[in-house]
Amino acid sequence: MNLQNKIGVVGLGYVGLPLAVAFSKKFDVIGLDIDESRILELNQGNDSTLEVDSSELNASSRIVFTSDTQDLEECNFIIVTVPTPVTLDNIPDLDPLINASKAIGKILKEGTTVIYESTVFPGATEEICAPILEKESNLRLNTDCYVGYSPERINPGDKDHRISDIIKVTSGSTPEIAEVIDQLYSSIIAAGTHKASSIKIAEAAKVIENTQRDINIALINELSIIFNNLNIDTQEVLEAAGTKWNFLPFQPGLVGGHCIGVDPYYLTYKSEEMGYSPKVILAGRNLNDDMGSFIASRLIEAMEEKKINIESANILVMGFTFKENCPDTRNTKVIDIIQNVSKLVSRVDCYDPWVDSNEVKRKYQINQIDELKNDEYDAIVLSVAHKKIIKLGSKKIRKFGKVNHVLYDLKYLFNKDESDIRL
Repeated sequence: MNLQNKIGVVGLGYVGLPLAVAFSKKFDVIGLDIDESRILELNQGNDSTLEVDSSELNASSRIVFTSDTQDLEECNFIIVTVPTPVTLDNIPDLDPLINASKAIGKILKEGTTVIYESTVFPGATEEICAPILEKESNLRLNTDCYVGYSPERINPGDKDHRISDIIKVTSGSTPEIAEVIDQLYSSIIAAGTHKASSIKIAEAAKVIENTQRDINIALINELSIIFNNLNIDTQEVLEAAGTKWNFLPFQPGLVGGHCIGVDPYYLTYKSEEMGYSPKVILAGRNLNDDMGSFIASRLIEAMEEKKINIESANILVMGFTFKENCPDTRNTKVIDIIQNVSKLVSRVDCYDPWVDSNEVKRKYQINQIDELKNDEYDAIVLSVAHKKIIKLGSKKIRKFGKVNHVLYDLKYLFNKDESDIRL
């Protein structure tokens, strides 16, 4: 691999920034993001996503952060890591990907390879992105320029599984360029690479990773609902079943974030476009999306059992991010609990030590608090397994509640006898 190559990374969020930093250890890198405030903070050595610490960021002297697409002109490889969300109707929203492709196409030069890492349905790279690159650049695919696909496998907040530790799937629009792309990633991925036979195979591999997890969690969530109705503790059942060597260790809970709660819709969209309406995948999605409503109703039932007046009740929800120990609130399903409960009670406060309270208030219009008071709440919901919340301990957390209150432990943070109900 030619170490004189210059790498461009488009989109500097949870995926793009760690990738840019990893490549900068061997190559000159141009990191581009259209959010100028993001570029400003990165140039100041700060990463609000907390995926890259300041010392590592400041040591990355071979990265130039910019919001000007023209700065990508000298790059031999341009890697696209923009978000691929869904609309409110759960339809793939490819606008960020399309806009990035248009911008790159305008500055694309002969011989450049554009690699996409964003999650898409099989066929999107070659059927949607590549034609845009050709149109905007007047270059011919696989003659003048090339494309590839190497799905991101970032796990926000996970400090044990970093980019170099995770096997990277690679692919390219010709066998020759697939090998070049594979070598490029091999230069920074200690765990190794897996070269797929086609771009569609790589795209499909990515989209089913999280679809598989979504289905498995949906099954456990449904079991949790059944066991709640049977007055059986779900965690105890899972622990007992888990003594068999081949029992899969999934837990019930909220399924949010930018991957598991989104990616399956990309696959089902493409499937329906081809004439087949998926049954199991969509059933799992619907069940997982309804968990916030189920949790809210179970909370209200538990409060009624304790003779707590619902209309005048104050509720505390501890944890708002979509997963533990990271500040990422994208597609968090904790909001579903809050919105369902807010219709019935006097007040719902949310406390999360990982998030910016002003940003959460602006984005979600909820009452995000920074300080906790004793003897304040009729019910407390432990919704995210932040270490900072666990460290408080159940006794201290119970002090935030009134004499008669409900402690609902969704994440099995404490022993069974330390809470009133568990998921």
